[in-house]
Amino acid sequence: MMAGTQNNGHLSSGNPTMTQEKILVVEDEENERTGLCELVSAWGYRAESAQDGAEGLEKIHSWSPSIVITDMKMPRMGGLELLEKLAADSQTMAVIVVTAQGTIDSAVQAMRMGAYDYITKPIDTSRLRTILQNASALLGTRTELEVTRRKLRDSGSLGSLVGASKKMQEIFRLIEMVSPSTASVLITGASGTGKELVARTVHELSPRRNKPFVPINCAAIPETLIESEIFGHEKGAFTGALERRTGCFELAEGGTLLLDEIGEMPVATQAKLLRVLEDRKLRRLGSKVETTVDVRVLAATNKVPEEAVSRGELRNDLYYRLNVFNIHMPPLREHREDIPELVQALLIEMNSKHGRKVAGVSDAVLNLFQNYSWPGNVRELRNTLERAIIVSDGPVVETKHLPPGFGQTSLKTSSEDPDAVRLGVGTTVEEAEKMLILKTLEATNNNKTRAAEILAISLKTLHNKLKEYGSSTAESAALKEE
Repeated sequence: MMAGTQNNGHLSSGNPTMTQEKILVVEDEENERTGLCELVSAWGYRAESAQDGAEGLEKIHSWSPSIVITDMKMPRMGGLELLEKLAADSQTMAVIVVTAQGTIDSAVQAMRMGAYDYITKPIDTSRLRTILQNASALLGTRTELEVTRRKLRDSGSLGSLVGASKKMQEIFRLIEMVSPSTASVLITGASGTGKELVARTVHELSPRRNKPFVPINCAAIPETLIESEIFGHEKGAFTGALERRTGCFELAEGGTLLLDEIGEMPVATQAKLLRVLEDRKLRRLGSKVETTVDVRVLAATNKVPEEAVSRGELRNDLYYRLNVFNIHMPPLREHREDIPELVQALLIEMNSKHGRKVAGVSDAVLNLFQNYSWPGNVRELRNTLERAIIVSDGPVVETKHLPPGFGQTSLKTSSEDPDAVRLGVGTTVEEAEKMLILKTLEATNNNKTRAAEILAISLKTLHNKLKEYGSSTAESAALKEE
C-alpha cells in the first residue's frame, strides 16, 4: 500500500507532469495496481498495468513503455526474473522495483542487475514522483550522454581520467555502465590512484550532473564532528552548536555525495548512514523531524573492503549496501603505458594553473617516469610535474627540474639492499607490519604523509599505528608532516 500520509499528494501538487511518458505497472495485488496506475496518470503519464512479470513482459514487447514499475514477488514471474529478461533493453527503459521494508537485499540485487532505482512499501508518493521525474530526465539525455562518452573514450580519456591501456579502458566501460543509474558505487584502490576523479566522472556523466557534487573525507574529520558534518544539526543540539548546520546529505540534494575513506568512519555513524541509505530519510542532530533526501551516494576506500569488514572497521551490512557496483583503480605501476598521455594531460593543466608554457618532458625524464614504481601513484606524478614546471627555465622539463633524489625513495626488495625489510621465520604479522611502517618512515626521511601514501593507508591510520607502538617510538622518530 502507499504511505497513508501522502496518499493524496498528487491532488495538491499543482500542474501535472504532462510528459505522456509511457509507464507500465506490474503488480499482482489489484488494489495496488489500480492505485499506482491512477496516481501516475494524475501526474500526466500514460499508464498500463500487468498482473505479473509474464504478462508484463508481453506488454513491454507490444506497448514499449519507457518506464516499468514492478513489484518483486509475484506469481509466474517475479520482478528479478523480469529484470533479467529486460537487461538488453536497459538503455531504452528504466525499471523501478517496489520492495517490502524487510527485503532491501533484494532491491540491492536488482540494482546490480540494472534496475534504475527502488522504492519500499508503503510507497512514499512524493519520492516515487521524484524517481519518475529523474528517470524521465535520464531517458531524455541518454543519447546526448552516449555521444559524449564515445567521444571521450575514443580520445583516450573520460572526464578528467586519462588512459588508453586495457585497464583504464575497462574502468571507462564500468563508469559508462553505472553512471546513468542511481546505484551506489564503491571505488577502491591505493592512495593517489584517482578514486575521487572516478566519482566526479560518474557524476558528470549522470543525469545529476547539473546538481551538486559534494565530496567529504571521513578520515579528515574528528569523530566528534563527523555526524554533524554528514547529517547536520539543529541549534543547541550540543555544546557549541550556536546555529543550525546543513549536513553534506542536504547540501548534495538532487546530486551526488562522495564519502571518501569510508573505512575511517566510526562504526556508530556507519549504522546511521545505513538507515539513511535504505530509508532515504535523515534526522539532523537535535531534530525531531525527518527530512527526505534524494542523493546518490558513492564511497571510496584505500583499504581492502573485505579485510576492513573482518577487522570490524567497516560494517558488513553497509559494505553490502554500498558495494552495489565496484570500480577498482589500479596502481600506476600496473598501467605504465598510460604515463605519456598522463604527462601531457597534466602539463596542460599545470601550464594553465601557473601561467607557464612548458611543451613536454625530455626523453630522459620520460624514461625515468616509466621505470619508477610510483608508490604515490598519479597524485605523486602530478606533484612531481607541478614542481618541475614551476622550477623549469625552458619549454621542456629536464632531469634537473625533478625533485632531488627522484626515483631513489621507493622501497627496494633486494636482499643486498640495506633498506630492505628482512623477516625471519616466526615473525608475527604484527611485528612485520611494525617493521615495514618504521622502515618506510625511515626511507621517506620521516615524512608521515609520504609514508602513508607508500603504505596505501590513511594518515589517520598511520598515527594510530604509531600510537600503538608507544610514545617513545613516536618521540624518538621526531617525525615531521607536510
